[in-house]
Amino acid sequence: MQKSVRYNEGHALHLAGLARREGTKRGFLSRRAAEASRWHEKWFALYQNVLFYFEGEQSGRPAGLYLLEGCSCERAPAPPRATAGAGAARDALDKQYYFTVLFGHEGQKPLELRCEEEQDGQEWMEAIHQASYADILTEREVLMQKYIHLVQIVETEKIAANQLRHQLEDQDTEIERLKSEIVALHKTKERMRPHQSNQEGEDPDIKKIKKVQSFMRGWLCRRKWKTIVQDYICSPHAESMRKRNQIVFAMVEAESEYVHQLHVLVNGFLRPLRMAASSKKPPISHDDVSSIFLNSETIMFLHEIFHQGLKARIANWPTLILADLFDILLPMLNIYQEFVRNHQYSLQVLANCKQNRDFDKLLKQYEANPACEGRMLETFLTYPMFQIPRYIITLHELLAHTPHEHVERKSLQFAKSKLEELSRVMHDEVSDTENIRKNLAIERMIVEGCDILLDTSQTFIRQGSLIQVPSVERGKLSKVRLGSLSLKKEGERQCFLFTKHFLICTRSSGGKLHLLKTGGVLSLIECTLIEEPDASDDDSKGSGHMFGHLDFKIVVEPPHAAPFTVVLLAPSRQEKAAWMSDISQCVDNIRCNGLMTIVFEENSKVTVPHMIKSDARLHKDDADICFSKTFNSCKVPQIRCASVERLLERLTDLRFLSIDFLNTFLHTYRLFTTAAVVLAKLADIYRRPFTSIPVRCLELFFACSASASGRAEPPADGRSPRLSRKFSSPPPPPPAASVTASPVRTRKLSLSSPSSSRTGPLDLTASSLSGSPPAAHSPAASPPPHPAATSELTPAERAGMESTPAVDAMELSPCRSPSTPRHLRYRQQGGQAADSTHCSVSPASAFAIATAAAGHGSPPGFNNTERMCDKEFIIRRTATNRVLNVLRHWVSKHAQDFELNNELKMNVLNLLEEVLRDPDLLPQERKATANILRALSQEDQDDIHLQLEDIIQMTDCPKAECFESLSAMELAEQITLLDHIVFRSIPYEEFLGQGWMKLDKSERTPSIMKTSQHFNDMSNLVASQIMNHADVSSRASAIEKWVAVADICRCLHNYNGVLEITSALNRSAIYRLKKTWAKVSKQTKALMDKLQKTVSSEGRFKNLRETLKNCNPPAVPYLGMYLTDLAFIEEGTPNFTEEGLVNFSKMRMISHIIREIRQFQQTSYRIDHQPKVTQYLLDKALIIDEDTLYELSLKIEPRLPA
Repeated sequence: MQKSVRYNEGHALHLAGLARREGTKRGFLSRRAAEASRWHEKWFALYQNVLFYFEGEQSGRPAGLYLLEGCSCERAPAPPRATAGAGAARDALDKQYYFTVLFGHEGQKPLELRCEEEQDGQEWMEAIHQASYADILTEREVLMQKYIHLVQIVETEKIAANQLRHQLEDQDTEIERLKSEIVALHKTKERMRPHQSNQEGEDPDIKKIKKVQSFMRGWLCRRKWKTIVQDYICSPHAESMRKRNQIVFAMVEAESEYVHQLHVLVNGFLRPLRMAASSKKPPISHDDVSSIFLNSETIMFLHEIFHQGLKARIANWPTLILADLFDILLPMLNIYQEFVRNHQYSLQVLANCKQNRDFDKLLKQYEANPACEGRMLETFLTYPMFQIPRYIITLHELLAHTPHEHVERKSLQFAKSKLEELSRVMHDEVSDTENIRKNLAIERMIVEGCDILLDTSQTFIRQGSLIQVPSVERGKLSKVRLGSLSLKKEGERQCFLFTKHFLICTRSSGGKLHLLKTGGVLSLIECTLIEEPDASDDDSKGSGHMFGHLDFKIVVEPPHAAPFTVVLLAPSRQEKAAWMSDISQCVDNIRCNGLMTIVFEENSKVTVPHMIKSDARLHKDDADICFSKTFNSCKVPQIRCASVERLLERLTDLRFLSIDFLNTFLHTYRLFTTAAVVLAKLADIYRRPFTSIPVRCLELFFACSASASGRAEPPADGRSPRLSRKFSSPPPPPPAASVTASPVRTRKLSLSSPSSSRTGPLDLTASSLSGSPPAAHSPAASPPPHPAATSELTPAERAGMESTPAVDAMELSPCRSPSTPRHLRYRQQGGQAADSTHCSVSPASAFAIATAAAGHGSPPGFNNTERMCDKEFIIRRTATNRVLNVLRHWVSKHAQDFELNNELKMNVLNLLEEVLRDPDLLPQERKATANILRALSQEDQDDIHLQLEDIIQMTDCPKAECFESLSAMELAEQITLLDHIVFRSIPYEEFLGQGWMKLDKSERTPSIMKTSQHFNDMSNLVASQIMNHADVSSRASAIEKWVAVADICRCLHNYNGVLEITSALNRSAIYRLKKTWAKVSKQTKALMDKLQKTVSSEGRFKNLRETLKNCNPPAVPYLGMYLTDLAFIEEGTPNFTEEGLVNFSKMRMISHIIREIRQFQQTSYRIDHQPKVTQYLLDKALIIDEDTLYELSLKIEPRLPA
C-alpha cells in the first residue's frame, strides 16, 4: 500500500474537474468538524480512489481531498446530543445516516460523515468500499499465501528428490558390487571345469565348423550394426541434433550465469542499499534506490523459476522439451519493458548519487565484494538489457538445427516471433524515450530554460556551430571583420534544429547556453529560408563573394511582431547544404500539415487525421508491409518491414515526406536495392505521374463521391457559404499592381493564426522546393465578386490581388516561395488556350480545391473540364516537386553517391535537364532545378578540407620537430586535426554490411581500415617516444606530457585521441615499468584514471556515449564504438524477414548510427595546420614494433627473480 503520494496543484485541480464531471458518486454530505458537536455540509465527489470535497456544488476549486486506497467504511451510530433541543430537531438528526471512513495510515483521523437518507448513505459506503481496493488487497494476500505455500512445496520436493537421488546412487553402487561378484564366480567356475574333453562328444571337425560359423555370424552382425551406427553418426540429422544439444547446454549455462549476475545485483547491491536508506543518516533515499534498480528483483525471481525448469529438462536428457517453458515465460517478459524504458534514467540517477561521497564510498565497498569480480554496479544494471536479444539469437540458432517435422518447431517459432515483437516494442519505446531525454538534456543546458522542448512531439534533428552575422552590417562587413568574428567567436552561435523550432544560443565561458533575447527561438512555420540572396537585394550585394557563398538567411515574420532577418554563416558548403536540407524538410512537413489543416478545416467534414487514416495502407499491416506502434515525424506509424516496391511507393507518396524515412532510405537503400532502381522510380514519377503513382495515393486527392451530384445547390448569389472564401471559379485577369507591394508580406501565412482560414492556401510546390520558404499567399480564386463579397476580403487578400505575379516570379528566389503566376491557362481539347480561362490559383490552391472536392464535389463555378485540368495540373506539379525534393536531399546530403558512381551522376543530370526542358515548368521549379543541377555539376572547388594524403605528400614543409621541442597544446591540436581528417574521410556506405570484418576488408572498406591503421600508428608513436628515453625521470616526464596532451584532446572533444594515448600507456611494455610510474606525479595518475574512465569500454562505452551526447560538435568519437553497435545490429537481425520483406526497423537503427557519425563528420575544427608538427606525428620512422618495444622494456627494467 502506498504510504505517500506526490502531486502538484495542477494535477489535483485536473482530477477535481474530472470528479465533478465524471465522478462515481457525487452529492452533499455533512462532515464532522474538529469540534465534536459541529457538522459542516460539503459537496463531495468521488473519482477512482480520491474523494474531493467542495464548499458548494458550484465551487470550481476543491477544499480538500482524501486518498481512499486501503481504507474501510462502516456504519456509525448517531452521536449523543449534549444539549436538549426541540423534539422535532432531535428526531431529524437521529434519522440521519451516519458512517465513518477509517484510513490505514498511522496518525490520520477517521472521517465521520452523515447524509439525509439511508439509501444514499449505503450507496456512498459501497462506492467508498470499491474505491478502497479492499478486495484487491485481500486477493493479493491470498495469492501471497498461495505463493508461499507453493514455494514450500517446491522446497519439499527438492529435498525428496535429493533423497531419492542419493538412494539411487547407493543402489547403483550395490549393483556394481554384485556384478563384480558374479563375474568372479563365473571365472572360478571356469577354472574348476576339467581340461580333458569329453570323448563321447561331437566330432572335433564339426565343432570347429560350428565355431567358425558362429564367429562369422557375430562378425557380420557387428559389422552391420557398426555401419548403421557410423552412418547415423555422420548423417546431417545426427550432426544437427548434436549442435542442437550444444545450443541447449550453452543456453542453460548462460541462464545460470545470468541468474548469478542477478543474485549479485539484488543481494550485493539492492538489499544492502535498501538497509542503508533506512539508517539514521541515509546516503541514499528509498526513491533513488527504486529508480536505480527498477524491477530487477522481480526479474531475478522470474529467471530463477525459468532456470529451475531448464535444469529439470536437462535431467531428462536426451529428451529435451523446451517449448512449454517458453510458453510459460513469454507472458511474463513484459516486465522487461519497464526496465529497458527507464534504464538510461536509472544510470543518470546513479551518476547523480555518486556525487555524494558517502554513497560513493559505500558503493565501492560493495563493488569490492569478491562476488562482483571487479565489475561495477553499472555493469550489472546493463545485463538485463541484452537478455531478450540473447533469447532471440538462441531460438534462431535452435530453429536452424531443429527439423521441420520436429514436435517443438512450431512452438519455438511462435516463441521467437513473440520475442521479436517484444524486442521491437522495447526498441521503439527506447527510441522515443531517448528523444525526450535528448530534448530534456538540451533544455537543462540552457540557463533560461526552453518550454518548447517539453513538447513530446518535438524531435531533435541536428545541432552545430554557426556564425551569426549582424543583419544591420551584413552588406558593409569586410573580410577583416569576418575574420575577427571567426577568431574571437563574437558571432559564434550554438544552433539546435527540431521538427518545429530552431534555437540559437550563445555559450558562456562556463559552458552554459543562453538563448538570444531576440530570435533565440524561431518557429519554423513563421520562417522563410533564403539559400542564395538575389542580386537585386541591396543588403545582399556582394555577400556571396564576401562569405564564399556560405551564408543563408532566415526571414522571420511573427504574427504579432515586426519581421526580422537572421543571417547565418556555415563553416563549409557541405555543412551549409546539410543545414539547408534539414531545415527545408522540417518546414516542408509543417507546411504540408498546415495545408491539409487549412484545406479541410472548413471545406470538409473530414479532419486531417481522419484524412490520413482513411488510407488504411498508411497504418495497417498488409502482405507486403508491416507497421510498428510508434509514429514518425508526420504522425504516421513507422514502417517495420516492407517490400522494396512499397518503400519506393512511400518515398514518392505525394501527401507527406518524413525526414526520418527519407534519411533512413537514402542511408541504407544499397542493402536492398540499387541507386539505378531508385532513380528510375523518380524518373517514372516525373514522366508518367498518373501511371506511376498508385491509385490509392490519388484517391484521397480526387475521391469524388457518387452522391456529390445530389447535393443541395449553392445560394442564389452563386457563392457557397463555406467555400466562397477559398475556392470558387477563376477571376478575370487582375489589373496591373504596384511593384512596391511587399511580396513576402503578401504571401506570408501563419498556420496558427485564426485568420488563416480566410487567406489563400499554402504553396506546397514552393515550400517543398526551396529549403524552408513560407507558404505562398494566393488570393482566393473567385468569380467577379459582389460588393458584399468584396467587403469580406482581408487586407492581405487585397494586397495579394494587387500584386504583380510577373514581378513576383522574377524577383524572388525559389527559397522565398513565390506564388504561382496567376495567368495559368487551362488547355482546351482543341489545343488552344482561351484568354477567358485565366486562373489565379497556385498549385497548392488547386491541390486544395481537388482535395476539398473529395468531400464536397466540385467547387461552385467549376465545370468538369476545368476540374479535370486542375487534377492533371496538380498531379504533375506535385509529382515534380516531390522528385525535385528527393533529388535535392540526395544531392546535398549524399553527394558521395554521385562522386563514386559517374553513370548515376550522368543519369541524374540528364533527368534534371529533361525537367528544365519542360515548357509547363513553373519559375520556382525551374530555378530549384537549376540549383540542383549546379550543385551536382560543380567540381567541388569549394572543398578546402585537407586530406591526409596531401599532408603526407608535402615536400616543401619544414623539417619535423622533436618531441621535446613541441608543446602539449601543439601536439593535441594537430592530433585532433589529423584524427578528424581521417574520420571525416570515411564514406557512409562503408558502414553497411560489416565490410570491415570480411576477408576483403581492404577493398570493401579502405577508409575504415585507414582509420584503424592511423589509430594504431598514433598509439605506437606514443609508446615509442616514451621508450626512447634512457633514464627514468625522462620517461616519467614524457608520460606526464602525453597525459597532458590527452587531457587537451578531451577538452577539444577528440575522444579518439584520448583513447590513442591511454591505450599506448596501458600497453604491457609501458605498464610494467614500475620504477617509471613511481616517478609520475599523483595528479597525472589521477588525471589518467579520469581519462580512462571516460573512454572505458565498460557497459558498451557508457561514459563515452553520455559524454558525446552532452558535447557539441566538432568532436572526434571513437569509431570502434559505432562499429560494435553496427556489428551487433547486423548479427542480431537479418536484412530480410522470412516473408522476403525488407527489415526496415533494422535499417532505421543503422541509419540512426550513421546520422550520428555524419553529424560529427560534417562539423570541422578551426585549427590551423602546422606542417612541422604533423610531419613529426606521421613519421613512421619513429615507430618501434611491438616485439622490439617489449624487449626494450625488459632491457630497461628486467624482470625481478621469482
